Amino acid sequence: MRVDKVNAVRRRRPGGAVEGRILTTPVGLAFPRDVTFESWEQAGQRISRIASSSARYLGDWLVYGQDRYTGRYRRAVEAVGLDYRTLRNYAWIARKFEASRRRPGLPFQHHAEVAALPPAEQDRWLDLAEREGWSRTALRESREPGPGPLRAVLPRITAAGEAVDRRRRAATAVDVDFEEWVVAALDQAADRDLEPAGLRSLPVRSAS
Repeated sequence: MRVDKVNAVRRRRPGGAVEGRILTTPVGLAFPRDVTFESWEQAGQRISRIASSSARYLGDWLVYGQDRYTGRYRRAVEAVGLDYRTLRNYAWIARKFEASRRRPGLPFQHHAEVAALPPAEQDRWLDLAEREGWSRTALRESREPGPGPLRAVLPRITAAGEAVDRRRRAATAVDVDFEEWVVAALDQAADRDLEPAGLRSLPVRSAS
């Protein structure tokens, strides 16, 4: 038994990492020196799944506590240090969508966007968002079109994965929705190209 404990200690790497394993810590991840590409890639996939589903998990957790431990669940929420108002919103959305109606391909925020609608309308808008690949902003604007000029649909743009990732990182760096960042970048490019020709301020005529 003692030998096993010694060997386990020897296998532990500096920073808390253990040989061949990526460990979670309160301040981040601890990587072993010998982690393989496959292990690193799988860890990213797991983290992505957890991050995208965390709001759902928390909502379901609070719903269960509300139903099962009516007089005690608030104490548990306070004990784990989570903001009750945020959890209450998650729980409200969780109750609006039973598991069978949740869309694995759409983030929690899309469900939140249509949670106040009747179930049939929720399904209709989520179907559209899934089929068209809408962001949350696009879903909101499609549901609540504001006044202004007629909107046209841009052609679908195909780009290399590395280029898309680079642009997503740029949008994240300035805390802007990716779709909004793309539109802003296109506007800047249009202004740059039109200004030398004196066309920047000319109105755009709609086709008759």
